[in-house]
Amino acid sequence: MESIPLYVQSLILVTLLALSGFFSMAETSMMAANRYRLRSAASLGSRGARLALALLDQTDKLLGIILLCNNLVNAAAATLVSVITIQLFGNEEWVLGVSTLGVTFLILVFSEITPKVIGANHANRLACVVSYPLTGLLKGLYFIVWFVNLFVAGLLGLLRLRDAGAGSQDLSTEELRTMVLESGAFIPPKHRSILVNLFELEDITVEDVMTPRHQIEAVDISEPMEVIRGHLATCYHTRLPVFDGEMNAVIGILHVRRLLGQSFENRLSVADIRELLARPYFIPASTPVYSQLQFFQENRERLGLVVDEYGELLGLVTLEDIIEELIGKFTTSAPDASERLRWGEDGSVIADGSQHLRALNRKLGLNLPVDGPKTLNGLVLEHLQDIPESGLSVRIAGVPIEVVQAEDRRIKTVRIFRPQNGK
Repeated sequence: MESIPLYVQSLILVTLLALSGFFSMAETSMMAANRYRLRSAASLGSRGARLALALLDQTDKLLGIILLCNNLVNAAAATLVSVITIQLFGNEEWVLGVSTLGVTFLILVFSEITPKVIGANHANRLACVVSYPLTGLLKGLYFIVWFVNLFVAGLLGLLRLRDAGAGSQDLSTEELRTMVLESGAFIPPKHRSILVNLFELEDITVEDVMTPRHQIEAVDISEPMEVIRGHLATCYHTRLPVFDGEMNAVIGILHVRRLLGQSFENRLSVADIRELLARPYFIPASTPVYSQLQFFQENRERLGLVVDEYGELLGLVTLEDIIEELIGKFTTSAPDASERLRWGEDGSVIADGSQHLRALNRKLGLNLPVDGPKTLNGLVLEHLQDIPESGLSVRIAGVPIEVVQAEDRRIKTVRIFRPQNGK
């Protein structure tokens, strides 16, 4: 080494530090790269992305080749600094100590921290670039890496640590949901809302999205024919449950459009209505919404009556109700009180006691519990364990709620105040 000019040795030292920086950057960029983005790039024809994915599928060999080369380069750089120091200042111990500190500083700044910061900030782009030289080095030094990994595998076996395999890269539903929520400008807000709602379909039941029993638009066939005609002429829906005297006694589903021809040809009668009734389709209240969507598809149904474990009618759910859970309310829907929910200037809003908690949370940005009662009335009654009088106030999940009107053993109207930490 003494025969090599000092400036050549200095150039070699700079080259070694640069190589060390390259391997540090390569290690960080490969480990921090998003595999899903690499797969997307590979599907679009990027050869660098394909090579990067192939290297990431054999992590032990990837780390082996990077660390092998990095440690060799660092050791060579430290040795060369010692040689240069001895040539310049002699073989004094304190001089060698200072040179060791100096080379450590150079490696930290120029070969470790700075390259790794760069690699972390531009991981996906750099991974496609560094995969080319890393693949070549792995092929050339494969036997050495394989031999070293034999000892690594033995040590992992003694520690009972095994490779988790490709399954360790699978994302859970919550992780996917977080990715969608943090997608920012990549996914439009409306599309992001639909995807988030899709994740929630497995966690909600038809009871969460149904129209409650007292809000069902239905026909009582025991009423006078003139009353029935008036009801049919002003109804909002094309399919109506028909019952005989009592809501639990549903005898069928009437498609209102089928009555048009009948009403034009002759005078409509109860017998005519009975002939046009379709068989009612009953759904247990605990049925998951996602499963019900499949049932509607398989059975070619659009409407079902929700019943509890005792067969009592709880409400009605339609295919549109489930779709609206995904994409929001249709403009052609019947008037819905939830559409009018807006915070007033005083930071409060008047809401009907029959309002669904999920709709309230969505419209007002609240976090009222939805794992128990489904309506605002049920939530307040469960919290108080009593039927309150008008003017009573409670705080549930940090939300102040005032009972404005209570009647017939239920809460009809409440005033909700915006939480102090609300936006």
